[in-house]
Amino acid sequence: MEISIVNAAYIAGLFDGEGSINFARRPEKKKKHNGKGYRISNSMRISMEITMTDEDVIHWVHKTLNVGTVNRKPRKGYRVDGTRYLVQYRWRCVFRDAYQVAKLIWPYAHVKLNKIEQIIDYYEPEHNDHNVVSLEHYKMWMKDEKR
Repeated sequence: MEISIVNAAYIAGLFDGEGSINFARRPEKKKKHNGKGYRISNSMRISMEITMTDEDVIHWVHKTLNVGTVNRKPRKGYRVDGTRYLVQYRWRCVFRDAYQVAKLIWPYAHVKLNKIEQIIDYYEPEHNDHNVVSLEHYKMWMKDEKR
């Protein structure tokens, strides 16, 4: 993914002002493979999103980065002054796409820099040895599980 420095800096500014980054590991309830009951899985959630009422900017981000999805988020109800809420638009990417975007905007981010660095550190090979299991270790673990 290649974009100009100006566009990367602009998108970093959008993230700092209108974006949110989710980087969390938490237990989640998942259906068991054999179809009976549920299991608890320690799942990783990594996502980056920008939500705003300016549809053109959201579509520009999507086209420029060439990853993620765009969704329309209608708001129901009225403000205190009686006017309707504006429709919001959301651009969102997850996991490895979020990693690619994080690498692009890292030099220009300020407010969300900590979360961006967490995503990069999670995927960079020199930092994620804890996520890689050797084949030999896996085979030994499986052999012990069968006993």
